[in-house]
Amino acid sequence: MSDSKISIVTGGSRGIGRDTVLRLAMRGIRSIFTYNATREEADTVAALAAEAGAPSVALQLDVGDSTSFDRFAHEVRGTLAKMGAEHFDYLVNNAGTSSSSSLETITEAEMDGLYNVHFKGVMFLTQKLLPLINDGGRIINISSGLARFAMASRIGYGPIKAAVESLSRNMALELAPRRIAVNVVAPGPIATDFSGGIVRDNPEVNKAVAAHTALGRAGLPGDVGPVIAGLLSDDFGWVNAQRIEVAGGIHI
Repeated sequence: MSDSKISIVTGGSRGIGRDTVLRLAMRGIRSIFTYNATREEADTVAALAAEAGAPSVALQLDVGDSTSFDRFAHEVRGTLAKMGAEHFDYLVNNAGTSSSSSLETITEAEMDGLYNVHFKGVMFLTQKLLPLINDGGRIINISSGLARFAMASRIGYGPIKAAVESLSRNMALELAPRRIAVNVVAPGPIATDFSGGIVRDNPEVNKAVAAHTALGRAGLPGDVGPVIAGLLSDDFGWVNAQRIEVAGGIHI
């Protein structure tokens, strides 16, 4: 049991982030994870992580508001102290928002919001937390299959995730002197409440996703969380600056 290891997972109260926190807990890795609005969901995840043997702590954070990052870093420092640590080991930049706009309909405000959450948030939250991550640690940024292929009404989301992938490679290069590896996990369509739950709750969309996926179904959070947890382990210590698509072979 690696109870000395600590992760930070943004957006850890729901969907892929929730599954990641719990998969890490099963490996004995404690988490500081964030939620945006719903404390009850976060408390449930914390309780489940504790049951799995890895007490974890939920902190509120809006990753689209970079002015809050100094406060958050201060809270992380205090939380680490309560956990008997000065530093953490793994950062998973998972929190995100969806967009279903086309080139004709997307607004500048919506694009700014995507940039603030997915790109600026990842860059500057990581920057604020760098003094607290151990040398030899690992960072995973979440991208999307839509960074590789195009779909209708994803004119903002896909390109901003492609930017995250470029950012990740640059982060891997700059953090190499500290032996901090940076990789990307790119899920395909996942049946969660993301994007209004369209993949999970709309049978036609779910069927269409399955039809374009080699393994014949839409993804589940439990398909992605174990991959993230695995990439953070020593088993993947020599994997760096890579993009791992977890999508069952969609649009091969």
